[in-house]
Amino acid sequence: MAPWHRTAAFIWSTLAFLLYFGYTSAADPEHAINYFNNPPTRLFFFDDTTSVIYHDAMFGDIHVSQDEGNTWKRADDIPPGEAAMFIEHPFSNRVAFVLTNSYTHYRTDDRGKSWRTFDVPELVAYVQKPLSFHSDPKKWEYTLFQATKCDQIPWGEQCRDVTYYSKDGFASSPQLLLEDVSRCQFAHSSKDFKHDAHEDLIYCVAYDSSATAGSHNIASSRLYSSTDFFATKQNEDLGIGKNAKGVVAFAIVSKFAVVALKDLTPGSEGDMLLYVTVNTKEWAKAHFPHASQARLRENAYTIVESTVHSLAVDVVLHDITTVGTLFVSNSNGTYFVESLMNTNRNMMGYVDYETIYGVEGVGIANVVANAQDVERKMAAKQLRSVITFDDGSSWNSLVAPSGTCSSEPCSLHLHSVTDMHNYGPVFSSPAPGFVMGVGSVGKALAPYDESNTYMSKDAGLTWTMVREGASQYEFGDSGSVIVVVDDEQPTNSIMYSTDMGQTWNTYNIEIQFRAKGLTTVSDSTSQKFLLLGQVVRQSSQSNEGRNAAIYLDFAALGRPQCGPNDKESWYARANTKSECIMGAKQWYTRRKADADCYMGEKFHDPEVHDDKCPCEEHDYECDYNYVRSDDKCVPSGPERIPSTQCTLGTPGETYMGSSGYRKIPGNKCEGGSRMDEPMSKDCSGAEPVEGEIVYQTHSFASDIVQSEFFKDSKTVLVRLADFTIWQSSNEGYTWEQKFPEERFLVFYMHTHTDDRAYLITDSKRFYYTTDAGRYWHPSEAPSPPNTFGAQVVRFQPKSEYLIWIGNVDCQSGYQNCRAQAQYTWNNGRDWRLVEDYVVNCDWARDEELRIDSTQILCESYADKQGSQAFFGKENALQLVSGTDYYAKKTKLFDHVVGFTKFSEFLIVAEYLPMRGTLNLQVSLDGRTFASGNFPPGMHPDSHAYTVLESSTKSIFLHMTMNEFPTPWGNILKSNSNGTYFGLSIDNVNRNNGGFVDFEKLVGLDGIAIINIVANPAEAALTGHKVLQTRITHNDGGTWKPLLPPSVDSLGVKYPCTSVGCALHVHGYTERFDARATYSSPSIVGVVMAVGNVGESLAAYTESDTFLSRDGGFTWEEVHKDAHLWEFGDSGSIIVIVNDEEPTDHVLFTTDEGLTWREFKFTTEKIRVRDIMTVPEDTSRKFMLLGRYPATAGSVIVHLDFSSLTHRKCLVDAENPGHDDFELWSPSEERDSLCLFGRQTLYHRRKRDVNCVVGDTPKALDNIVQNCTCALEDFECEFNYVHNAEGQCVLVPGMTARPPDDSCRNGEDYWYEPTAYRKVDYSSCEGGDRIDRGTRHLCPGINGHSAIFWMMVILFPFAITALVAWWWYSKSGMARGQVKSTSRVRCDYSHGSGSGAMATLASVPWFLLGLAGIAFEYIASSLESVSMGYRARRGYRDVPVDEDAQVLHFEDEE
Repeated sequence: MAPWHRTAAFIWSTLAFLLYFGYTSAADPEHAINYFNNPPTRLFFFDDTTSVIYHDAMFGDIHVSQDEGNTWKRADDIPPGEAAMFIEHPFSNRVAFVLTNSYTHYRTDDRGKSWRTFDVPELVAYVQKPLSFHSDPKKWEYTLFQATKCDQIPWGEQCRDVTYYSKDGFASSPQLLLEDVSRCQFAHSSKDFKHDAHEDLIYCVAYDSSATAGSHNIASSRLYSSTDFFATKQNEDLGIGKNAKGVVAFAIVSKFAVVALKDLTPGSEGDMLLYVTVNTKEWAKAHFPHASQARLRENAYTIVESTVHSLAVDVVLHDITTVGTLFVSNSNGTYFVESLMNTNRNMMGYVDYETIYGVEGVGIANVVANAQDVERKMAAKQLRSVITFDDGSSWNSLVAPSGTCSSEPCSLHLHSVTDMHNYGPVFSSPAPGFVMGVGSVGKALAPYDESNTYMSKDAGLTWTMVREGASQYEFGDSGSVIVVVDDEQPTNSIMYSTDMGQTWNTYNIEIQFRAKGLTTVSDSTSQKFLLLGQVVRQSSQSNEGRNAAIYLDFAALGRPQCGPNDKESWYARANTKSECIMGAKQWYTRRKADADCYMGEKFHDPEVHDDKCPCEEHDYECDYNYVRSDDKCVPSGPERIPSTQCTLGTPGETYMGSSGYRKIPGNKCEGGSRMDEPMSKDCSGAEPVEGEIVYQTHSFASDIVQSEFFKDSKTVLVRLADFTIWQSSNEGYTWEQKFPEERFLVFYMHTHTDDRAYLITDSKRFYYTTDAGRYWHPSEAPSPPNTFGAQVVRFQPKSEYLIWIGNVDCQSGYQNCRAQAQYTWNNGRDWRLVEDYVVNCDWARDEELRIDSTQILCESYADKQGSQAFFGKENALQLVSGTDYYAKKTKLFDHVVGFTKFSEFLIVAEYLPMRGTLNLQVSLDGRTFASGNFPPGMHPDSHAYTVLESSTKSIFLHMTMNEFPTPWGNILKSNSNGTYFGLSIDNVNRNNGGFVDFEKLVGLDGIAIINIVANPAEAALTGHKVLQTRITHNDGGTWKPLLPPSVDSLGVKYPCTSVGCALHVHGYTERFDARATYSSPSIVGVVMAVGNVGESLAAYTESDTFLSRDGGFTWEEVHKDAHLWEFGDSGSIIVIVNDEEPTDHVLFTTDEGLTWREFKFTTEKIRVRDIMTVPEDTSRKFMLLGRYPATAGSVIVHLDFSSLTHRKCLVDAENPGHDDFELWSPSEERDSLCLFGRQTLYHRRKRDVNCVVGDTPKALDNIVQNCTCALEDFECEFNYVHNAEGQCVLVPGMTARPPDDSCRNGEDYWYEPTAYRKVDYSSCEGGDRIDRGTRHLCPGINGHSAIFWMMVILFPFAITALVAWWWYSKSGMARGQVKSTSRVRCDYSHGSGSGAMATLASVPWFLLGLAGIAFEYIASSLESVSMGYRARRGYRDVPVDEDAQVLHFEDEE
């Protein structure tokens, strides 16, 4: 071979060899291992740098790496063992702090290369974030420091948190900001929370007063703000005045500032309220749907990862705290809609919910598929994963990888936040579109160690399995490198992919380790990773720690950098129903899957691009003064317009007004549907000038048979006789028919959840709303509605739980036609059988009847065969109780007539077939019942009765004494547990429908008005009843006539001047609408009625209209003739309309009847049957319901008095009575200052002030003091009645109850009974206790004097002292021995056995001395308990009324 050929061959061989081995050597990544003694408490990468912090909190050391973890060095400037907490500066990637347990701390300005000290006056507070920073780059040194300050007190230390501030990053000594704080934060502390507030605005949650014991009252916790570092401070009233107290937390989340406070208003259960602002100026309450169920409880809600468009809150709604419901807000964080039910939570409040990084609107959550079984049976959770692509509006299962499903249903499920196994986000990273997770395919999520590793390259749309078994995973170089490591068992290798998971390579590491974490720089743009592991014993070295930080460098793969042809545009949410969210399509530039290159854009965050979308309907929300009604925005009333428009007053004049829609703030859509363009509107529909009234008339083709408002809403539903339902979302201003194709039989408002309602059709289909009619959803019931008279739907406080009673097998033949009850736990998506052949089924639990929420009561026939339509009395109706949702049944009664729930009482009418009589049974727990005892001749076995009311700890019962055609009866009142009844008043009027002339005034407990039959003997013969009115101000203890006014509304004296002359008013039995009441919840003390002054009640058409401002004590005639009335705007306006004949006008007053003005609303008179307004009587808009004479159909007239005045009432809640309101007490017009043993002041608008109350926060009702007991605080004892002189006397032939000497409530004395007993609702104290007879000392422990107890306590100590002195004398210590103080020995191994034991020996003696006395008490208690057991075994677990011993209690067995 020629030399040059040999030379060429050698060169080529050498090149080939070098290329081959060069390639193979470059094909593997590189690694380095560093060892530490302990795992890191924090592992932190400074943003966009290669600097890493490793905080070993166990040894108190900081380790720093400047090359992404390749090499490490301990921070020598910080003494060993000092580093207690590491905190990075969120707005400067050079600055971090190390806090210690002393007064000296450390700061770095060069990412950990060097650390400088700074001192603070107090020790750091043990809170999660003791430092708060300013987000302005120019003010990065502005820092707040939360510390704990302790003062020495005699028995220890009293500590409180204080906050200091520094404007120079602690270069100088920090200054005190505020004391007694729980958190302070700069308003400018988030890049997303954009506002124009003062640059130094600071919010602090702090206490306005400190308790002496070092603890704080939650009522004193408030939110304060300051712009001068609290040289001056402002109390943030959140728009609710002085009620803005009880602040629990403050946080800035995304673009929202959120305050959580505890509801401290009387009657609340301490629920949490959220107030939100997006601009620091206007705070708004966050409204959750179905408010009674979506209640925020402390430590039972989590503000989860939220977007810049909405706030997301997970709320615990179940009895168990590890199942929640996710709610998502509108754009300003004030109105929430239910997004996802049964979300999985853990006990720490972490929720399985995560948004996908960088892709708006996409999130993954886990739900508990068997939430009901978890709640009922404590079953293991079955978790399923769901994904949303539209910000929580809809959710779908994760699509399982193709070919992995062998059964239905089947989807992919992933372990999430509650089961963390790595650092950072669970699923996603800044690598565009890449999502990974550990999970399983099937019906539910498998345990972690039985799961596999899955990946999606399109933000969760599709998935592939990348490795069998659970792995930790991380993305690098914007997704061009993916690393996974075994997370189930020790390993010595990792796997990586450079082609988006299509192929995987294995790389060996020389040690065996158990993976503990895998991470990289925060934006996932580096080719270097940091793997943390615990070295197994076999691989560990004796001189090295067992915690390894393994540095992995994939730059050593030697790939070229990607060029333009190696990249592609990746669109988020491709192939979903809509790629657009908030008006834009998102896309990123990322590497193609098959490109063998690296991106090399280190520390360059993926850049999101927006392609504007054409505007569509979902890009808009309702404009101001418009409300959502199904899929449209309708006006809430006339539109307010500028004063420059509609000035000509000519017919047909128009103005440019709102379309009702506005683009959602932040939405980027362009073109398309322009729903927010102004529209030309007629000036007649605009808001009038101040002083004018607006009306609108709407005619219906059929009569109105049902109408009702949603509570706390402007939406009203109306059902017509032609089976149609109409809805108005603006208090009757406009109307729309709901689902014209359906025939509706009835609608129900949810009794516990204000914004839920159900429209019942004549088929299985029903419609429901969870947001007060904004949207309606169809659903299927298990059967058509029943035709047996039972209420179709029953509700309980957990609003998703319903009972449905429908017809089964009634289509043909009627052979087995029956009413069947089924229940649902998810608002109708699934149903389970409860019982067949039912007459009534209901949930046992109620708002005040706080018993088992799973208990169902069913009244059903004993013989369950044949057609229920033909059953008679021979087929007994049984009452069965079923707990665990009727899975565990117990028969309560063999034969009943019915049951009902009133307040805290469950009342059953038991039928006794052997005697053919009724027996009233009462329960407080739904399991055990007590028979009611009645006065002689008034037992329900021979009388019909009506349960009236029980809001004052007693049941009022009307016992019919005279039957059809002129019924009347006696009102009986029970004791506190509803088991015995005494006569309150006799001959009370009733109609043939069972309704009674009995009504309690709203807002003033214990005041009631009745009508009695004054001529019972004559009426029984002639059928003509003479009625007279009576009123009670002590809950039925005594009854008096109504005091008549001296002159009528024209100033003329009444001709009636005799002693028997009184005011008489028409009552409940004569009303067209039973919901019309004398009084209103919004204006305490104001009462209206139709009646007359005379000896007895005159005919309705001969009556006039009267008003009382003091709870019925005094009255005045306000207008001639009978009128319907309605209160508006908390009484600032009252509207009346003629109720005797058709009319064309209403009368209204703004001074509670001093003056009246007329408003004509039609040229054709209508017969008005009812006036409606919102249930709270807080609106100035009314609806007249009526019909035109001699025509079919009905009419509703909408009246709007909003423009009568625009002046808002002034309120000074801190100084009541010095504004437009006055303090009033119902006792002011009485001789006594007290009502129910207490003097209460109420807050109401002054009568002569013309202003709008609206939602003005008023002062709370204030109980001034309890009063001494007086005669009106007592009523007749059981078996006693009032005589003609008003004294309580024993019923002839009856005996007084025996004395009760059980002293079961720990009393010192017991008293013999008298003819009186104290009214349960009275809180009077002391005074003349006419309910107490002769006093006797209680037996047992309570019967000994204070001197006796002093001797019992001091005697053992005296004996101990004597023993100690004897030992002291015998031991020689009394003889002046010298005692060494150099050391103290504690040696009990020798000696006389006395010493310390001598003192201890006296303790059993002392206890025995006590026990001897206690035994007497226990014996007497056991005796009383055994007697009580015989009398009322198992009846209730709270103290039984002292009179209950006279009753017979029957055990359920």
